[in-house]
Amino acid sequence: MTLNVYLVRHGQTFLNLYNRLQGWCDSPLTPKGINDAHNAGQHLAHIAFDAAYHSDTTRAMRTCQYILEENVATPVLPNPQMLRNFREQSFGYFEGNDAGQTWLMVGASHGCRTYDELIDKFGAAATRDFLKQTDPFHHCENDQEYWQRIQAGFDYLYQHHTDGQNILLVSHSITIRTIVDRFAPEYQAPKNGPKNGAVTKLALKQGKIEVCYYNHYQETQNY
Repeated sequence: MTLNVYLVRHGQTFLNLYNRLQGWCDSPLTPKGINDAHNAGQHLAHIAFDAAYHSDTTRAMRTCQYILEENVATPVLPNPQMLRNFREQSFGYFEGNDAGQTWLMVGASHGCRTYDELIDKFGAAATRDFLKQTDPFHHCENDQEYWQRIQAGFDYLYQHHTDGQNILLVSHSITIRTIVDRFAPEYQAPKNGPKNGAVTKLALKQGKIEVCYYNHYQETQNY
């Protein structure tokens, strides 16, 4: 059995615009963010969706709605459902904080000043663990906690859908890049995050996830 999952990053938000960390906290879509969502919808307008999901954030819910508004291939549009397993990584104490400042605080004791330096030197899993260690409340997710949540989400999709179905799933930057990095490291997704409104297609199979394409947002790309 194979499920086709169209994994979309939500449109730009005000915290994205201000370069602030936005995990479990939320902020509204900017005008550009609304346009990002409609553009994603136009790119996917020809896909007949059997189901639509979004994380439990307003930014993902709104993006999902705008995408479906553009769809012309689905006779009866699915009612979008919330699936919190695919929310963004938790940044705990650092939610809403300036991203550059946070990664300096996390990386300084490891000889790194930026997120990219941490990723290059230690990888995404260790960077998540470092973040939780630095959080004075330890509310950030470490790598094990994070992946337990994500895997449960994939298990849910596989158990509730049938062969060949097309699923829309609106999620978040680090969640998308982490999934892609695990199953298709050649994309170097941790350093090359998806654009707001970009589409990544997964083929979800029993015990295996294939990345069909990553970070498509241009008119000339296939969807």
